[in-house]
Parts: sequence; C-alpha cells; structure tokens
Amino acid sequence: MKIYQRYFLHIIAFLGMFGCLVPNKAIAQQSGIKRTDLQRHDLSVPGYEAIQVRVDFEPGKAFGLHSHPGEEIINVLEGELEYVIEGEKPVVLKAGGVLFIPAGKNHSARNIGKVKASELATYIVVKGKPLLTWKAEKP
Repeated sequence: MKIYQRYFLHIIAFLGMFGCLVPNKAIAQQSGIKRTDLQRHDLSVPGYEAIQVRVDFEPGKAFGLHSHPGEEIINVLEGELEYVIEGEKPVVLKAGGVLFIPAGKNHSARNIGKVKASELATYIVVKGKPLLTWKAEKP
C-alpha cells in the first residue's frame, strides 16, 4: 500500500509543478469576459512594447480594478461599457467611443448593456513587466 501512496504523492507533486508553468493569462480569464491577444510588437523606444487585445464582455459582467505598466488606449467596438478610473467620474462609452488611461492608474470596466460589449485595448507598456496588476476592491 505504501508504494501506491508514494506513487500518488509523486503524481500530485508533478501536477503541482506543471500548474506553475501554466501562463497567468489562463488564470486571469474571468467568467463572462473573454480576452483575445491580437498582436504584440517591440517599439522603436527601447524597453517598450505595444500590445493589442480584444475584450468581450457578456451583459452585466465587469473587469475588476487593475492597472498597467504603461498607457492604455480603448476603442469600444460594440455595446455599452462603463469605465471607472481612479479619482475620476465614471465614463460611459458606446460603439465608436474612445478612452485614454494613464500609466499606473487603477481602473475597471463593466458592460452596462443588455447585449455583448467589446473593446479594442491598445497598451504601450514597459516590456517584461506584467501587463496587468490587480487591485483589491474597496469594501
């Protein structure tokens, strides 16, 4: 019986190590929100890169408070999204609306409509830093 226990413990340890290798992207995906990486390129400014992501929000779903190590430029593709940027009044954008979020500013987004909403997010960020840092919500 001890052989089976030892074998079982080895399998659990292996799976635990394998889990550490799974990219954070898979872990960061939230229910009702789909992030699709479109492109990533080095910029002519040393140490910076541009990243484009499409984010689809199901009705009523929100992407919690977070920040980026650089600027974010948003173009709403469809639906109606409410953005809250730390220290500013909420902004509601419909398809065609655009928004600039300064580097390091905590912000969130929520689909306030009854249909799917989508945005094209373009990031100009410091290369090698995590693209997204979560901020704990205030009670």
